[in-house]
Amino acid sequence: MTVTDREQETPGNVLKPLFETSSGEKVCRNEDTIVVYLPKNRNCLTTSFVNGGYHEDLEAIFNHQPKNSEGCRSHSRDMEGGSIEAYIAIHAKRLGLDPEKTAGMTTAARMKNAAIATRTFRTFEVTAIVTAGIEVNGGRAGDPASWHEEDGKTVYVGGTINTIIIVNSHMRANALTRAVMTAAEAKVVAIQQLMAPSKCSTGIATGSGTDQITIISSMDSPHILTWPGKHSKAGELIALCVIEATTKALELQTGLSPESQRDMLVRLSRFNIEEKHYWDAATSLEGEHKREPFIEALRVFAKNPAVVAMTASILHICDEVSWGLVPELAGKRSALAMMRALPEMSGTPGQPHWEVILDERQSILDNWVRLSAWCVKHSCGGSP
Repeated sequence: MTVTDREQETPGNVLKPLFETSSGEKVCRNEDTIVVYLPKNRNCLTTSFVNGGYHEDLEAIFNHQPKNSEGCRSHSRDMEGGSIEAYIAIHAKRLGLDPEKTAGMTTAARMKNAAIATRTFRTFEVTAIVTAGIEVNGGRAGDPASWHEEDGKTVYVGGTINTIIIVNSHMRANALTRAVMTAAEAKVVAIQQLMAPSKCSTGIATGSGTDQITIISSMDSPHILTWPGKHSKAGELIALCVIEATTKALELQTGLSPESQRDMLVRLSRFNIEEKHYWDAATSLEGEHKREPFIEALRVFAKNPAVVAMTASILHICDEVSWGLVPELAGKRSALAMMRALPEMSGTPGQPHWEVILDERQSILDNWVRLSAWCVKHSCGGSP
């Protein structure tokens, strides 16, 4: 990756060089757009609304944040030009690009939060450029839909993971398609490792509802890659770049990181369990009811590593029950047995009256909230 200090001017924009690949692709950025300028003899596969699909004659790819798009949900007909296709063509012209030879992707993520990862092996080099945000429309494949497309009407939703991959070897159309599959799986790996929640169900997200991707290869290269799947070195490096860049981009854009996920309340949020539920559970238990000290103690308790670990284990049992991998009763009995270790593991003195706190007739999560609320209340002076 070569960084230069030279600036490239285009009408109405100043694009500052970000880096240049070893095969000659120049990547530039301004406040709302990243542009990849393609040398001749490049082929690509892209999900862009304009010039989407497979092409061998494109001159540029861009990733763009439209104005007022952060957290926005609006119809694409409200965009400048009246459609996403028209808007991409308009913006291409603003950048000094030929709309006939440009593909573009849009997102609500900021370009300053883009992450770049590069890996090499012998003569092979791959670079991934990712912008990411799933705090608004993160979803799991198969979740209930947000809209139905009919008569060309679509909805623009804030969020999106946009990925641009540049390889210095030659991949024909079938290999580019295989590489897209590898990259898509790698994106899911990054999200799953962060346990990012879906906003449409209680599942773990697999992306956003509007993710896009572009992958570029060099037809000039004498090195032809025929199968960039998981078993090949090319597939491994594509996946590693996507995982690294996606993970970093999510942290830069929204603060989503391993550190931010080390919190019981964060983990429970995908089941819509909040501080209010804990306070309601606490007021049903014996003892004094003082909300402020309870909530303060709850937030401290939620970050206890042992509590986070047990929460993760309990929630995984819930997931396995919902996936049909574990029978519900067996999963519940196992979870309740694990819960009995919570007071000691969390450093809470004493033991509750188990016959009052745990109830096999109620759900795993209802039992967890009641028991952990007891631990919090017991630790902040609210016990009898």
